[in-house]
Amino acid sequence: MKILGFNFTKISIEKSSDKLEKLKMNTNIDISQIKEVKSDFLKSKEEIIGVKFTYIVDYSPNIAKVELNGNILITLEPDMAKDVLKQWKDKKIPEEFRIVLFNIILKRSTIKSLQLEDEMNLPSHVNLPRISKTQEKQQD
Repeated sequence: MKILGFNFTKISIEKSSDKLEKLKMNTNIDISQIKEVKSDFLKSKEEIIGVKFTYIVDYSPNIAKVELNGNILITLEPDMAKDVLKQWKDKKIPEEFRIVLFNIILKRSTIKSLQLEDEMNLPSHVNLPRISKTQEKQQD
């Protein structure tokens, strides 16, 4: 499996409130389309699959919302591509493919979201590494 392309089609962030009391952050990924992509200029034994997704970080209650929509082009072995497309007819995604797909979306979308959150002065929706002062050990 190879990523041929990844792009955002919509980048949106809206901040409704500066009050962060009772803040809850939820992240959601929604796959809206999986389809076979025919290409005349990319000749390969693998099949090309196009995926449309939405990645949302919701700061509740009514504090802010980050929404990213995008497209991914992925090559798959013919048997796997056939299985993915067959299961997608019932809006299901094979687990092996789903894990890889969601990790691709999470990696790229989290980075973009963190940048937007920083610009809007919102807390990060993921814990970032921090350096803290070490405590000295006491000797008895």
